[in-house]
Amino acid sequence: MPIKKAVLKKEAAKKAVVKKPAAKKPASKKAMKKDDKLVCQQCGLVVTVDNVCGCIDVCDLICCGTEMKPKRK
Repeated sequence: MPIKKAVLKKEAAKKAVVKKPAAKKPASKKAMKKDDKLVCQQCGLVVTVDNVCGCIDVCDLICCGTEMKPKRK
């Protein structure tokens, strides 16, 4: 009995192993310190850190829907 080509293609596709790209780790962020300044790239708002929260993870400050970035000195 002849096997149809379409059936062979389906079987080959099932056997093919699809490799997913390795998940990218986010860039490590340094901890906030007192008097650090963050700036919004959209509106230009500048925030100065007065009290450090002491969280284990770094806190993200969001303004205008985007993460605020450290201000260049």
